Amino acid sequence: MALSMYQASVPAFVHALTALDKIIDKAIAHCAAKKIDPQALLQARLYPDMFPFVRQVFVATDFGKSTPARLAGVEAPKYPDEEKTFEELKARIAKTIAYANGFKPAQIDGSEEREITIPVGANTRSFKGQAYLVGFALPNFYFHLTTAYAILRHNGVEVGKRDFLMLPPAQ
Repeated sequence: MALSMYQASVPAFVHALTALDKIIDKAIAHCAAKKIDPQALLQARLYPDMFPFVRQVFVATDFGKSTPARLAGVEAPKYPDEEKTFEELKARIAKTIAYANGFKPAQIDGSEEREITIPVGANTRSFKGQAYLVGFALPNFYFHLTTAYAILRHNGVEVGKRDFLMLPPAQ
């Protein structure tokens, strides 16, 4: 059986955002244990011209909600990007997961050829649904998710590949 557009999108977003939520729990615990101001991690960057952790989460959650919506041909909710704490980011992630989980396969399956036009800076870019999902949305989502993970790891939060992939502890 072929992988459907729904199977390639919603479960992937939900799984990865759930992992990010659990990684943030480890960041919260790390800050408490090491007596680190959480803002140090929330505003941390890998390089000066890159987004800070908090913005990486904003963009990842934006892809997590807008991609299924675009594939379904509906308008995604807009989030104001005002979260300033780990707890507020966790609430945003939970809201995104709930939104994505609200889609049914019938809303997204068959969207391979749907015309999707998105803003990219001051311009717009058009894709067919499958090209949008596989060549643009998922790579962008995972880029920002990975960068958020890397920022925390770089700053000493004890997370690893198993956390990112949400695998059980090694036996």
